[in-house]
Amino acid sequence: MKTLTAIVERDLHTKLYVGYVPRFPGAHSQGETLDELQENLREVIEMLLEDEEITFEAEFVGTQQIAIG
Repeated sequence: MKTLTAIVERDLHTKLYVGYVPRFPGAHSQGETLDELQENLREVIEMLLEDEEITFEAEFVGTQQIAIG
């Protein structure tokens, strides 16, 4: 079993949760709830992995907030 890290944001206009897996082209989706987003991402990732074996050359470290101005 593989475990991937997704970045999740909330679109303030649509109120949808939007998620993507860094360095994994095509691995993005959205949902009205976090549970729906997770299920949608899982389905997309499973479909992408059926097509080819993905090799990740980076490791998720964390996030940082940058203050500007």
